[in-house]
Amino acid sequence: MFNNGIHFDISERKVLLRIIDILSVLVVLYVVSNIFDFNYFIINKENWKWVFILILYISVFGTIFELYDLQKSSKIDKTFANIVFTASTTVLFYFLTPILTPVLPDNRLQILYFYCSIVSALFIWRWVYVTFITSPRFYKKALIVGEISSIQSIVDAFRNSDPNYQIVGFINCETEKGESIKFNGAKEFSPKEIHQVIKQENISEIVIASYNSETITPSIYRDLITLLENGFPIKEYTQAYEEMTQRVPVQFVGKDFYKYFPFSRSNHNKLYLFFRRVFDIAISIIGLLISLVFLPLILVGNLIGNRGALFYTQKRIGKNGRPFQIIKYRSMIENAEKDGAVWAQKNDIRITPFGKFLRHSRLDEIPQFINILKGEMSLIGPRPERPRFVAELSDLLPFYETRHIVKPGLTGWAQVKIRYGSSVDDSLLKLQYDLYYIKHRSFFLDLNIVVKTISTMIFFRGQ
Repeated sequence: MFNNGIHFDISERKVLLRIIDILSVLVVLYVVSNIFDFNYFIINKENWKWVFILILYISVFGTIFELYDLQKSSKIDKTFANIVFTASTTVLFYFLTPILTPVLPDNRLQILYFYCSIVSALFIWRWVYVTFITSPRFYKKALIVGEISSIQSIVDAFRNSDPNYQIVGFINCETEKGESIKFNGAKEFSPKEIHQVIKQENISEIVIASYNSETITPSIYRDLITLLENGFPIKEYTQAYEEMTQRVPVQFVGKDFYKYFPFSRSNHNKLYLFFRRVFDIAISIIGLLISLVFLPLILVGNLIGNRGALFYTQKRIGKNGRPFQIIKYRSMIENAEKDGAVWAQKNDIRITPFGKFLRHSRLDEIPQFINILKGEMSLIGPRPERPRFVAELSDLLPFYETRHIVKPGLTGWAQVKIRYGSSVDDSLLKLQYDLYYIKHRSFFLDLNIVVKTISTMIFFRGQ
């Protein structure tokens, strides 16, 4: 009945990027090995392990260096820089693991062939992706049905989350309509035009954005039922929002909140929790041992740049609302809160020059491995907040206390997705990501967070 054209969902584009990245590299290496005097990396049945290790390295380092961040992948300048980082690190690790990979060649020109093949393969494919796949012809187009009051925030949220998702327009389902309101990039259509608009604009899906289903008029309801019966995709706004942004829109959740929080079974899965605890202990011990390497640098830096106590402790709220003392390397001047607790701001004058380095590199968090060993924290989870701010935010933000049903973490979904929260609005955004983690947490999501945390440290995005 309807021709929706060709478009790619977020998950489809990420899979497409990964698969074609790997295929393009292998194809170019195969061609180079047959045309030039290049025998370092030969693809055949006997060398399957070499191929597997290369695929693994490209996938891991591509994730760390944000090759699969869809916002950055749609811009060729940022993509090229990430390709160079990924290829350089992949080649370096490939040469440093000769037990799993080919022995270093005597002819050093082979190394240049190997490196240039990977860079050129990734760059050519990503140029094709930016030029064609992310072009308007592949945009996923949507039509919103809802109340005027919610349209602008929805348009902005979708536009900021996915450059390939286009809100073509909206249909106001309110029976009592005031003056027509114009939104940038979103045209208002009459309810009678719904079938016509879908055909003319190549609409891929309809998003229902209504706080109260009673506001949807009978005529619109009948049209939606007809579309649904004909197989046309219709999504509820919070569902589409969560899939696209990977956060739970708590500000749009009403009295039927229980529909939106079918929390992950992993929260009560004994096997999952057991392995998480083993992983926490193992990583904490390794982390504390590795931190001994940085300790002389931190001691000297603290002596010169901070001029005071090396450690500081602070009360935070943990699982089930239980308070505990968090341990960190001090990054602020002494007596920074002599007048009471305040939000840490961007370019906060209380942060010392050496403290900025500790925060950007996340080295100030190292002592929290002790909290993890004590069982007060986990490696991954919502960041623990201070009692005063918890009390304030619980009054202002719906479901804020829900963060405390799991252990707080050294890093978390919110920490790898956004910068440091310094206001109520930032805390709302962090809460959305924290609830998404609690709702979907699993071994795979935990691994994703670990990899993105490494990326945050490499790019000095801590704050």
